[in-house]
Amino acid sequence: MASYHVLLSYPLSRSLTLTTTTAPQEPPFSFSLKQETYEGDPYAAVSGEVVPTFHAYAKSGTAVGPVVYVNYGTVEDYLTLRENMGVNASGCVVLARYGKIYRGDIVKNAYDEGAVGVVVYSDRKDYGGGSGDGGGGRWFPDEKWLPPSGVQVGSVYQGTGDPTTPGWASSGGGECERLTKEEVEKEGDVPLIPSLPVSGADGEKILRSIGGAVAEHDWQGSKDAPTYRVGPGPAILNLTFKGQENIATIQNVIGVIEGAEEPDRYVILGNHRDAWTFGAVDPNSGTAALLEVAQRFGKLQKQGWKPRRTIILCNWDAEEYGLIGSTEWVEENRELLASRAVAYLNADSAVGGAGFNAMATPQLDELIKKATQQVTDPDNSSQSLYEAWTSSGTSPLIGRLGGGGSDYAPFVQHVGIPSTDIAFGGDITEYPVYHSPYDDFIWMQKFGDPMFHRHVAVASVWGLVALWLADEEFLPFDYQSYAKELKMCYLLFTHTHTVCH
Repeated sequence: MASYHVLLSYPLSRSLTLTTTTAPQEPPFSFSLKQETYEGDPYAAVSGEVVPTFHAYAKSGTAVGPVVYVNYGTVEDYLTLRENMGVNASGCVVLARYGKIYRGDIVKNAYDEGAVGVVVYSDRKDYGGGSGDGGGGRWFPDEKWLPPSGVQVGSVYQGTGDPTTPGWASSGGGECERLTKEEVEKEGDVPLIPSLPVSGADGEKILRSIGGAVAEHDWQGSKDAPTYRVGPGPAILNLTFKGQENIATIQNVIGVIEGAEEPDRYVILGNHRDAWTFGAVDPNSGTAALLEVAQRFGKLQKQGWKPRRTIILCNWDAEEYGLIGSTEWVEENRELLASRAVAYLNADSAVGGAGFNAMATPQLDELIKKATQQVTDPDNSSQSLYEAWTSSGTSPLIGRLGGGGSDYAPFVQHVGIPSTDIAFGGDITEYPVYHSPYDDFIWMQKFGDPMFHRHVAVASVWGLVALWLADEEFLPFDYQSYAKELKMCYLLFTHTHTVCH
């Protein structure tokens, strides 16, 4: 057990009310901010234990102002508002829909535009099957789509690791050196205006009250949604959020299979176990796969197998808050990992639908392809996973590990360790119940992986790559793909540089 004492965020109270300047005599409409259970829900009795809908590390306070609809809240969306529609979000509460960018960037962009508060909702065109090609007004448990009352919760912290210990581990008890609250805010990674996540139904309720110019075509919702206008007003939102931030103990669980010949070289596998709700996909599909890999290694050990290099199995805590468990561990063991780690192999939401996806640093590309050639396609036993993957039309086949989407980030970005992240699914249309209480075992059993064959396949790929890295005398890295990628980047840079000049 590797324990750390870190700053975590919890909701104490939140409220959201709507009024309009066109009907000031009407009482404010108060949103319930609750997600509904469904008839026959086997988890209805424990639904009250689900954390209330909130944004972790959101700024406590009250924001009141006319509403401006900002589409996905990207920098480009605000540019369109200003230049094409003459709308400024300064002094307003903005309404943005989830998608395109990280929710923390939605809040940061709104702050940069002078907004006083942010409400983020899950549009049914993106998550509710209302785009005309699915759903048809049906949602979970009948279809895979997010119900109208469903809310995507999550962190709006833009850093990684404990916000109070940037660059060093929160170890040694709760008395380790920390930044003050003022210093944390000065770092710029925590939001400086209040925000709340709401459901698609609540988002549409607000949209019906917004006037002003009609939003552009690609800013509109599904066919039967109301016409989206950008405002500002006459809708006025009063958003209040009060959070509590405590120093809490988190625990990473670490398992070690010591290498027989190179015990000081480490092949690391990792997955986080914390979830905002039930977390069947995120992260428990990956946790189940990690346990499966561990059991397979255990069986090999009973047959006399010992890996050449040490294998470390890591189950991270507090990933959802900002990759905190993995980052603190990397910060504590930075020098050791930089000199001794062979590779880090990550799985997070390992199964969220059909279709295999992989991201990696280039020297692992060929190893992942080799593994998929030896694993049966879970959706068609007559072919290999590699054959199904290459016929999917995905280009490029293997993506790159940019941003901070999961626990690979501290390994790649802090200490430069070769890394990969693998999963089935990944497209939000495959897994629209993300970060909601509908991400439960029933959803997985009906829509994510009905036969659980995808779980078996992802564990097989993960385990094979780990075995080869741990056992082969010469590390099976392929640097040809790395060289090709560097050359391509160089040519792109020089071409762009020439054009700019």
